[in-house]
Amino acid sequence: MSFLFERGGISIVKGPFASQKAAVEIVKFLLSKKAVNPVILDVREVSNLCEYFIICSGETNKHVGALYEGIVEFSQKNNLNVYHEEKDSSLNWIVIDYFDIVLHIFSEEARKFYDLERLWREAKKVKVS
Repeated sequence: MSFLFERGGISIVKGPFASQKAAVEIVKFLLSKKAVNPVILDVREVSNLCEYFIICSGETNKHVGALYEGIVEFSQKNNLNVYHEEKDSSLNWIVIDYFDIVLHIFSEEARKFYDLERLWREAKKVKVS
């Protein structure tokens, strides 16, 4: 059974759709910061690593860094626990692991090079409305 509660200005669903709701809220935040083409992939049927991948990019490495700083602040304000994060010094690829959700923030060049959407093409895309 799911139920809805308010935390830090966003609504979070507890229950079977909690991770999907959190992924959608993360993408809405990223869109507010002008993230390029954010995508949510439901990887539950094709991987046991996590439930959802979020993939987005920034227009420049500086934008990638700003997206990272913004999402860290957003996560803290909304009590979204970050289990692990990795970033390279050039800010081409940043990974934030929320356990059930893994967020990938790329430079546009790195996103094209690694092409995670192709790698995980069997995953279903989640609509953000």
